[in-house]
Amino acid sequence: MVCADVGAWLSRRGSRAGDWPVTDLVAAKGDTTVSVVIPARDEEATVGDIVRAIRRDLVQRHQLVDEVLVVDSRSRDATARVAAEAGAAVVAQDAVLPALPGLHGKGEALWKGLAASRGDLVVFVDGDLYDFTGDYVTGLLGPLLTDPAIAYVKGFYHRPLTGPAGTDADGGGRVTELVARPLLNLYWPELAGFVQPLAGEYAGRREVLERVPFVANYGVEVGHLIDILESRGLDALAQVDLGKRTHRHQDTQALGRMAGQIMLTVFDRLERYGRLVSAEPPATLLAQFRRGESGHGIDRELVVTDLACEQRPPLASLRTTDGSRDTA
Repeated sequence: MVCADVGAWLSRRGSRAGDWPVTDLVAAKGDTTVSVVIPARDEEATVGDIVRAIRRDLVQRHQLVDEVLVVDSRSRDATARVAAEAGAAVVAQDAVLPALPGLHGKGEALWKGLAASRGDLVVFVDGDLYDFTGDYVTGLLGPLLTDPAIAYVKGFYHRPLTGPAGTDADGGGRVTELVARPLLNLYWPELAGFVQPLAGEYAGRREVLERVPFVANYGVEVGHLIDILESRGLDALAQVDLGKRTHRHQDTQALGRMAGQIMLTVFDRLERYGRLVSAEPPATLLAQFRRGESGHGIDRELVVTDLACEQRPPLASLRTTDGSRDTA
């Protein structure tokens, strides 16, 4: 795909949150049901404000959202209590489909949230956002409620990064720029128009989300884009400018682990779709170093993490013939 094609797609399938007034969306909603799913791990400082904003503006003032569900992803703080007091339905990650062995990671919480929610349209919002407004939700719902050809909508935004030298208005998204964007441009240039392919705010039609696998870790978002592109084509995908995103940033070593998970997901999809066949699978162990006594003659401690690309199957594949979930 050449740059002109990317530009044409951006014009055709791009919009801003302000393009979608909530009153227009309520009128377009009809009988369609909407769930907002918030995966949260140790987010007691932010999740309550997010839930309250959605309930106040999009459940009570405007009847756009039918369900606000927080998936407590093994929090060690009061995330579940804070979310429930703010008015969300709260489920523990491991309590959903309990017959299945539990996996670790953000993608696991998202998949469990999809399984536990009921809306025809599902909006995913991260639980660590500051200064959250309902525009995030309305922006993502706009294309889905007004165009039946659109299956999945991705958000993007300015992501400020504050450090000792001050604030860089677009300094966030370092893994996107250093890892995800180069890989997608190399192998799936059709996706080059996505400003933030790893963004945690997006929405989709249930029948689409239930038919794609969910990588259990931070590879989940890039896996979604590739799988839906391959199954439904580029015009089933859209993106919306949500303004600015302020959230808690991870340290460099955590970003390194995230980058490894995303790379393994892309390599998995290259194999899956026959775009690249390797003589042997990539190693999944990541060696990192942190300050400390190692016992190896250096003042660094060796830390090894397994980044294995565990995945949940399409949720629809777990259904029995009577429509219930088969978790045996």
